[in-house]
Amino acid sequence: MNTALGDTAGKLVGGAAQLIMRVGYNGFSYADLSERFGIRKASIHHHFPSKVDLVVAVVEQARAGIRAQIAALEEGSPVAIDQLRFYTGYWERCIKDQSAPFCLAAVLAAELPGLPEEVAVSVRGHFADLGKWLERLLELGAKQGSVRLEASPDVEAQAFMAAVYGAMLAARAFDDPERFNVIVETLFRRIRA
Repeated sequence: MNTALGDTAGKLVGGAAQLIMRVGYNGFSYADLSERFGIRKASIHHHFPSKVDLVVAVVEQARAGIRAQIAALEEGSPVAIDQLRFYTGYWERCIKDQSAPFCLAAVLAAELPGLPEEVAVSVRGHFADLGKWLERLLELGAKQGSVRLEASPDVEAQAFMAAVYGAMLAARAFDDPERFNVIVETLFRRIRA
């Protein structure tokens, strides 16, 4: 939970994130959060005057995590392939234990044509941040000799991201978490130097 948001606001952001992952933007309301946390809808509106404000806070919290990873890369020189494995391992665990069965930004990206502009801007920013982080990791991996790039780092980052999100989608579509692993391992065989 993000303590910078405060306990109640942090709970609401976490609860909204879980709902978005499961049912999307249009699939939940403040009534769902009110029931889940036993607080009045008016209290939710106190923290987040509109659903747009809440969902933007959810996406921005995810973006903050990516920006922290980028900062960590700038401070040190981690083993890039290990970082890429950590990233895919995170999703593998979340898909298996259902704690985060699908990336909330991916769910929202699928809904982009119908989302309010403020949410769309945050979602696009999330993917830009993630792409930047992956690009830097893949470039670092090539310099370290652990990653083979067949295209430019930015194109490879987009391909890596597409493969991971495609693997999430396949796991969800077939209700088979192991599909995620099979696809990701194919990806790693392709990029390993």
